[in-house]
Amino acid sequence: MRMYDLIRKKRDGGQLTEEEIRFLIEGFTKGDIPDYQMAAFTMAVYFRGMTDEETAALTLAMAHSGDVVDLSAIEGIKVDKHSTGGVGDTTTLVLAPLVAACGAPVAKMSGRALGHTGGTLDKLESIPGFNVYMTPEQFVESVNRIKVAVIGQTASIAPADGKWYKLRDVTATVENVSLIAASIMSKKLAAGADALVLDVKTGQGAFLKKFEDTVKLAETMVSIGRRAGRKTVALITDMNQPLGRAIGNALEVKEAIETLRGHGPEDVAELVPAPGTQMPLPARAADDAARPPRTAHDAAACGRPPEKFREMIRNQGGDPRVVDDPSLLPTAPVRTVVEAPRSGWVDGIDAYALGDVTMLLGAGRRKQDDVVDHAVGLVLHAKLGSKVEEGDVLCEVHARRPEDVAAVEERIRNAFSIGPRAPEPRPLVLRRIGD
Repeated sequence: MRMYDLIRKKRDGGQLTEEEIRFLIEGFTKGDIPDYQMAAFTMAVYFRGMTDEETAALTLAMAHSGDVVDLSAIEGIKVDKHSTGGVGDTTTLVLAPLVAACGAPVAKMSGRALGHTGGTLDKLESIPGFNVYMTPEQFVESVNRIKVAVIGQTASIAPADGKWYKLRDVTATVENVSLIAASIMSKKLAAGADALVLDVKTGQGAFLKKFEDTVKLAETMVSIGRRAGRKTVALITDMNQPLGRAIGNALEVKEAIETLRGHGPEDVAELVPAPGTQMPLPARAADDAARPPRTAHDAAACGRPPEKFREMIRNQGGDPRVVDDPSLLPTAPVRTVVEAPRSGWVDGIDAYALGDVTMLLGAGRRKQDDVVDHAVGLVLHAKLGSKVEEGDVLCEVHARRPEDVAAVEERIRNAFSIGPRAPEPRPLVLRRIGD
């Protein structure tokens, strides 16, 4: 069997067998298949697609390309949550401590920035000293002891996806339903959680812009989860504007802390209960005391989420003082504002453009080996439906150098559409798929 033949077969629209997919994943993981051939195959998949059978086989092959974590030693039903990638998406930073404060174990594996979207691991690493890597034994012990741990994908867990993830990020092949589904679900299956909640983004700032593509992705992932014996639910959520107001690693951590304290943006407070309500439900089978939070601000319902976040940070080597003093987070030396060119209502925000600008400022990666600047980013002063006057601040830019601001200022201004009337309100949660 040759990789050349598999590339040609997929290029011509053929369907790969399970044996061929295993050969592909095993060879790429071991280094027998070079990046340039895998990139060619990935582009063929991007244009030709994969069948449901191919996608399922690919997911399982990637999940078993390394270690599969055994979480049976964790008490209760282990719940994991995943977002398909958004702009300004602080949901995990809020949900993990909030749900853990309810007594439901949260065994969470997260990812890094991909394309124009932020990564939970990069956000957490903006907290001084925070370590996103643990041994499986440390992971289990942490969740048993404090009910929550958020870790990164180690080299031993779904290593095929770890290599492929980076390759897709720099070859313009991210936006494919099968590849996204296999990437997400392989990590989730290898991570060992019993139940999965999937936050599937749709709209301008998502990887998949079309609603029907998003539904297909959600259905595909729920089907994979069920086949693997995991209770799985997907929530399709709107990403036609950034979630919250902060875009950028340390800025989003600060916003998450504000939300845990009951002072965060309204849309974050509205969205968080949707997946949050789903996460504790399976845990009730093991612990009827677990109760879903009604709102992100309802700290009293489940205890004290800020304290749980502080405990989680301390457990993973970070400086817990940031919860009480966010000024300890990295800060950018240059701050400036982008003003509204005219009066009216903000009737459109290009979330993709703002996510891309944030990446260009240094908050994400343009190449595999780029170092993330945790301090830079954007803070929105106007959202969809905001009434603005000419000269009002639309966005505050946090940058490393003045020339960085000059390079993106016009793109930021163009990302805001200002019209004569307010747009119709749009719900954040658009559909629910699965039990």
